[in-house]
Amino acid sequence: MRFEEGSLHLRCSCLLTLGLVSCCVAPLCAQTAPDAQAGVSVLKANALAVAVDVVVTRGNDEPVLSLRKQDFQVLEDGKPQPIDLFEEHTAATSTPTVTPQQLPPHVYTNLPAAPQSDSVNVLLLDSLNTEKPDQAYVRKQIVDFLRNIQPGTRVAIFTLSTRLRLVQGFTADSLLLKAALNSDAVAPGVTAASRTRDDDLRDKEELSIIGEMSNTKGAESEAPLAAISRSMADRADVQGGQRASLTLAALDQLARSLAAIPGRKNLIWFASSFPISIFPNGSNRQTLSNGREIGDAVRQTAHLLTQSKVALYPVSAQGILLDRTTNADSGGQPEGDDFEKAPQQEGAANAANAAAMEQLAADTGGEALYTSNNLSQAMARAIENGSHYYTLVYTPPSTEMDGKFHRIEVKLTEGKAKLSYRRGYYADKASGAKPASDPLPPLLARGMPNSTQILYQARVLPASPQPAPGAPRTGGNTKLAGTLARYKVDFVIPAGGVALDPAPNGMHTGTIEVALVAYDHDGAAVNWTGNTLAISLNAASYAQVQRSGLPAHLEIDLPNADVYLATGVYDWGSRKSGTLEIPLSSVAAATTYAPPMATETR
Repeated sequence: MRFEEGSLHLRCSCLLTLGLVSCCVAPLCAQTAPDAQAGVSVLKANALAVAVDVVVTRGNDEPVLSLRKQDFQVLEDGKPQPIDLFEEHTAATSTPTVTPQQLPPHVYTNLPAAPQSDSVNVLLLDSLNTEKPDQAYVRKQIVDFLRNIQPGTRVAIFTLSTRLRLVQGFTADSLLLKAALNSDAVAPGVTAASRTRDDDLRDKEELSIIGEMSNTKGAESEAPLAAISRSMADRADVQGGQRASLTLAALDQLARSLAAIPGRKNLIWFASSFPISIFPNGSNRQTLSNGREIGDAVRQTAHLLTQSKVALYPVSAQGILLDRTTNADSGGQPEGDDFEKAPQQEGAANAANAAAMEQLAADTGGEALYTSNNLSQAMARAIENGSHYYTLVYTPPSTEMDGKFHRIEVKLTEGKAKLSYRRGYYADKASGAKPASDPLPPLLARGMPNSTQILYQARVLPASPQPAPGAPRTGGNTKLAGTLARYKVDFVIPAGGVALDPAPNGMHTGTIEVALVAYDHDGAAVNWTGNTLAISLNAASYAQVQRSGLPAHLEIDLPNADVYLATGVYDWGSRKSGTLEIPLSSVAAATTYAPPMATETR
């Protein structure tokens, strides 16, 4: 496994001959039958199944309740499909108390402590795509919402700048949520990839000044001005591409983090602009808002959101989309032709942003909210909208994983109402194309939300006995020195967490990766290690691991100080991941050892 910037490298592999169970679970499955080891609900079947969550409303967003299976019609690629399973979900009057999983000492799990309800709510405060004044406005509106939040409503808060962060896990405690909003992690800011209206105004002013200072006239002055204008446009285009790529990566990680939580996930996303399109339009195209083709990245995001049952509720961070070119803080009135063009350009930008919001919501089964300055009310509406829905499960006409996008249409057999649901799925065997580089290291960055696509347990203990004085160190940091403690980390991955391919000789094979990265309090990596496990199982080993899980073992040397240990599992067959960050306190001096000075190279 290779880390970026040439600083961290993990290259180690071995053959594992114990066992692994491959569970034929539809990538678009309903969560109906319990899995005892994973502690979550999944639909286990011998055929591909497609599950669609449908929100049905009338009038002023009032939910339509008590519909029956025969009230719905489902079509895939224009062809009617029989509904195999049907379930109605309504908001619970009270949320059951979450009982933390009881684990043995020194054992940790990435099984999320989420409310046991039919839907959960996530607030995403996006500073990457939001101008600084709008960020402060969003925070104030969320605080107003929390003052009147319905008792028992559990919410989690994530932020996005250059990367995604979890600042508050699921809780109904409004005091905790307010504290998270007031933390430094949610402070307004502008990233290097951000671009605001002020950037556009400054570019125009700079061009105007250059033109006035030029001593040449006519065509002689137009050529250099045109070149500068093209350069500025290219810079804006690059920034747009960066924002889109970072946004896609954040949505991927959010989907991975929410994967193990049962039910529907209502992602309430606050931003000034929405630079991506998830599902294809027209003839199966995947593009960014700036027209660049990034098919594989968009495809993976769509697949992960579908698997994790995430519905997007884009909320305009500026409230109602208005022409703000004449505001006092807009940098002044443009002159000449720009005076007439500016409102037109602003109107076109607002229309494009509204269209992007509508598409994101329609494609994932959510709702776009940009017609009110009351964001607190918009949040309440999104939570209410996503708490009443129907799950329809059908068997697609073809079980071939052809990689194509298949369109879904849901209708009522009688009457009229607004139906919100995701509009299709990619029939991919795994989550997109095989990554060109190792996808696990970015998921192990300091402070990243835990990925829950693969649930596992990890026992972390100092080695006993510790290595003798002068013993070689363990881990990829050859410069690690001082008094160290060796830790042993034992993974247990439940059966069904990873995928294996059956071979003609009766064996089951697959490849998984396990890794550790330790960070100090400043977020600097102090040591790292990992293994790639090539798995080959006979029938007996396959059955054994179904009962006891798949084991993996790593050892790492850590300084005698408080550190954060990021642990991770990645399945190269299913493209799924599991991660867990564990805080470790310093160990007693009696259990440490001093390695030799670093003279060797690796």
